[in-house]
Amino acid sequence: MKKFNLSNCKAVILAGGKGTRLYPITREMPKPLLRVKRKPIINYLVDLFFSQGIKDVAVLISRDFKDDFQWWKKRYYPKKRIKLIEEKKPLGTFGGLFLLKDWLGQNLFFLTNGDELKKIDLKKMADFHLRKQALATVALAKAADFQHYGAVVCEQGIIKKFLEKPSSSKVLQKNKNWESKNYSLNYISSGLYLLSPEIFNFHPGLKFSMIETDLFPKLAEKGKLAGFKFKGKWIDCGTWERYEKAIFS
Repeated sequence: MKKFNLSNCKAVILAGGKGTRLYPITREMPKPLLRVKRKPIINYLVDLFFSQGIKDVAVLISRDFKDDFQWWKKRYYPKKRIKLIEEKKPLGTFGGLFLLKDWLGQNLFFLTNGDELKKIDLKKMADFHLRKQALATVALAKAADFQHYGAVVCEQGIIKKFLEKPSSSKVLQKNKNWESKNYSLNYISSGLYLLSPEIFNFHPGLKFSMIETDLFPKLAEKGKLAGFKFKGKWIDCGTWERYEKAIFS
C-alpha cells in the first residue's frame, strides 16, 4: 500500500472552550494560550503539525478571545498558514467543524483538543487509519483512570465502544463480558483524531454537538472507528492539578 503524504492533510485545533475547570484565570485568557515552560500550550500542537509536514492549520476560537488569538498568531506564527475561525456561539467539539467543511475539502484531516501536550508520529497514525479503512481514528494513550476521559473497548485496532468519561462502576456492571473477550479499558482518547471527509455525512450542521457522543458511538457501531495506540508523550492540562503536572514534567 502506498504511504500517505501528510502534506495533503490539514489540521484543526479546538480552542473555543470556556475552560471552566481553570477558572478564574481562563476568564481572562483562553486555556490554549496558557504557558507551559514559557510557551503557550497551543504552540506545542501547532509545532507538532508543522514539524511533520502539515502546511495548513485552522484554529476554532471563541469570539470573546478573538483579539487574544490574533495577537498570538502575529507574535508566534506571522508567516505560517494558520486560519482563525470564530465561533459566534459555543458549538462543541464537533459542531464547529461545519464552518471548515469547504476548507477541508476531500482529504483526511487531523483534529485535536487545544489543551493537551502530545508527541506522536502522525504518519504512522495515517498509515494505520488507511489500513483499517476507518472513517475516524482516535490516538489512544495508556491511562489508569479511564473514567475521567474517553475510554474505549478496542479489539485488533477497531474500537467496539467509545465511552465518554464513564463511571467505572456503571461500565463494569453493564459490560461484565468484556474481560472474557480480552477487552481492555487501559487506553483512553488522547484528544487527537484523524478524520475522513465522509464524517460530514454524520454531521448535524451548524449547531452544538460533540464528537465524543454524537459521532464516535455511531462509527463504533458500524466498525468504522479505529484506535491507534501510541507510546509518546501525552499530558492533559485541563485542570489545575494536571496543568501543574505539565509545568513540572
